[in-house]
Amino acid sequence: MTPFARLPHRAPLALALAIIALGTIDTGHAAASKAAPTSTANVDLANPLVGTAPLDRQDLIGNAPPEGEPLYTGMTTPGASLPESATEAAPVNINADLGFATGVPVAYDYRRPAMIGFTGGGSTYGARGAPMVMPVVGDWTVPPDYMTSTYDKATEKASPGYYAVDLATFHTKVELTATQWTSLMRFTFPESHRSHVVLNLRRSGGDVEVVGDRVIRGTATAGRRDRDSDGPYFVAEFSRPFRQFGTFTADVTNKGEGLGRTDVQTDRRAASGGYAGAYVTFDTKAGDQVVVRIAHGHSAAEAEQRLRAQDSDADFDRVHAKARARWAELFDRVQVSGGTPKQRMLFYSTLYHSFASPRMIARKGEGYIDADGKDRIADYDHYGPVPFWDTGRNQIALLMLLQPTVVQDIMRSELDRARERGYMNTSFHGDHAVFLYNGAWTRGIDFDYAAAYEYLRKNATDPKGPRGYLAEYDKNGWISDIVPPNNPSPPYAGGKAGAATTLEYAWDDHALADFARRLGKNDDAEMFERRAGNWRNVFDPSVGFVRGRTEDGKWISPFDPGEPYYNFMMKEASGWSTLWLVPHDVQGLMNALGGRDAFNAKLDQFFTTPYTAKGICRDCTGLIGQFVQGNQPDQQAPYLYAWSGQPWKTAALTRRVLADMYGSDATGYGYPGMDDQGSTSSWYVLSAMGFYPVDPATPDYIIGSPIFDHVRLRLGNGKVFEIVARNNSAKNMYVQSATLNGKPWTKPWFSHADIVNGATLELTMGPTPGKTWGTDPNDAPPSMSAAGNVKKD
Repeated sequence: MTPFARLPHRAPLALALAIIALGTIDTGHAAASKAAPTSTANVDLANPLVGTAPLDRQDLIGNAPPEGEPLYTGMTTPGASLPESATEAAPVNINADLGFATGVPVAYDYRRPAMIGFTGGGSTYGARGAPMVMPVVGDWTVPPDYMTSTYDKATEKASPGYYAVDLATFHTKVELTATQWTSLMRFTFPESHRSHVVLNLRRSGGDVEVVGDRVIRGTATAGRRDRDSDGPYFVAEFSRPFRQFGTFTADVTNKGEGLGRTDVQTDRRAASGGYAGAYVTFDTKAGDQVVVRIAHGHSAAEAEQRLRAQDSDADFDRVHAKARARWAELFDRVQVSGGTPKQRMLFYSTLYHSFASPRMIARKGEGYIDADGKDRIADYDHYGPVPFWDTGRNQIALLMLLQPTVVQDIMRSELDRARERGYMNTSFHGDHAVFLYNGAWTRGIDFDYAAAYEYLRKNATDPKGPRGYLAEYDKNGWISDIVPPNNPSPPYAGGKAGAATTLEYAWDDHALADFARRLGKNDDAEMFERRAGNWRNVFDPSVGFVRGRTEDGKWISPFDPGEPYYNFMMKEASGWSTLWLVPHDVQGLMNALGGRDAFNAKLDQFFTTPYTAKGICRDCTGLIGQFVQGNQPDQQAPYLYAWSGQPWKTAALTRRVLADMYGSDATGYGYPGMDDQGSTSSWYVLSAMGFYPVDPATPDYIIGSPIFDHVRLRLGNGKVFEIVARNNSAKNMYVQSATLNGKPWTKPWFSHADIVNGATLELTMGPTPGKTWGTDPNDAPPSMSAAGNVKKD
């Protein structure tokens, strides 16, 4: 019996289709009644704790996690920062020095009951931030045997630019806030002669020095100068003099000595080595406060300069107020009304996390380190790398709407890095930088696109470049896979992910074809357009799925589309999820599957076939049938019904994802898998407003179902785009009709040109599918292939 024998027969499928068509998909817990008007500021609705917990319904998490690992949270941080800032003051309750079970160096998990410390800088996800700082009252121990503290969840508060928690063990309150380059930590101590602040440089260690009676400075060993925007040097300044101090190190190299041999000396001012650190002691009365201000730099002088910078205020409350104001200005660009209080909280919380990346490296006029390790002065606001495989699918489009000038600086930053390194940044998998550049160009954002094209083209044509297996892709039109020894049960961490990589490169090539065409490079455009059809070379019509091939061109067997092969054939996904990874040619995929009816049947089957995988994919959570909201490959799939004439199913599915996959757990903070620096958050923001960029390289947005009655989006050019949903509620999720600027609008999509000068999209909503709106084949969104070219076996 083949793996396909387990797929449902037509009768159960027909019943499932009827259920979807009747709109009985569970839309979650949103109330149908309208929320009362509120005067709460948008910034005060956001809760950065959202994303720090996992989902908890078994039907949503499948068979994850693998034994010995915790279930994925969103892996967001509740710490204090500014928008797109490299500096973050954050809580740490996971000791990443001893290992990170999820495979990702994340610092915080809402489920963890004890706090290890707090960091004021470091790389993405924060787990490697250094120094680690912890207020301790009474006895303390040398890391990695951290003197941890339990904390009362009821006291844990997070808001944009601020975090607070009471450490129950030490009867000490901790508050965090931040400027662009400094982190501020305020500790409110009880009465004690032994109120300590313990600071250390983590496992890799480094050098620390106590200077006078208010300052600790040092250098961390870990990190790369060109990739660490904070820099390895730090200076920590205390708001009051300490009465006692000392330094310490820990040697953890001898396995027979537990967590290692420690060296602690009172009154010693300097120490070097593993876990190098210092402790300082204060006499405190109940309520006495100590503020620690930390700045980093690529030199001791730069760290000191950042500590004294104009906006690096030493007044904690004033810094907090300024941070809140920065976030408030950004949030006020998007006004929503209607929906439930929880939906509004989730909306602004996910909007907050959407600005997690890319991180600013240097403001105009400030120094930074280039790819060659050379000191440079930024002549514009310089940003770190874009995680294109993640945020390149949606968040960059959100930034183009709200922050086009920031997008210009991001593009300049990526282009300068390409000039330094010889190739454009690719980020993890695929070659998606072209989505940023072509997407910005098609949205009218000014830039030197000819200069960017030089490196985008080089990525796509130079076999020595960052596109893995490019020579094979160029020669065969597809990338083969090597069958693992004994064909082990998936997921398989090794492999070429050949089928998925072929799809990703084809998507990239389609965007490059459009890019070349705009530059008048027609020969290039034809070459890339031809390669954009390479996805067909890994589509097996005999089974109706994208499938891996061996080097001799044969289809890999056995093959089960329900198994999450991870890196064998697919990339962190199953055959079901990978099938829909053709955003540039949805019509072509429809043709290959047999036309509109067959395409809709396949999509319906995708969302209704139970998830019964044998292999465990830690990323594969947030399930609706075979659909996985917790990872990027198929997050666009609910919107594909816009091409096939059934946009009401998009409406029902997106409402279901919004309700069930975000905050539906007991904590209210759960996410469907890792946020990946703002990607999963941006999906919520865009979908909650009622539209989504299935292919961000194009200027087109697919209409879904807004959960709010009114959305007012102030675009980066100052114009306003409004979405008005009449008769909207949890039940009235289906678009019955639409107008754009008062004129009838029959298309289930719109383009950036339709809204860039200001526009009002008015949707009339109803409780049953509107089967006359958005269904005409002539109203389908653009696609590389023309309709009607149905491939016959």
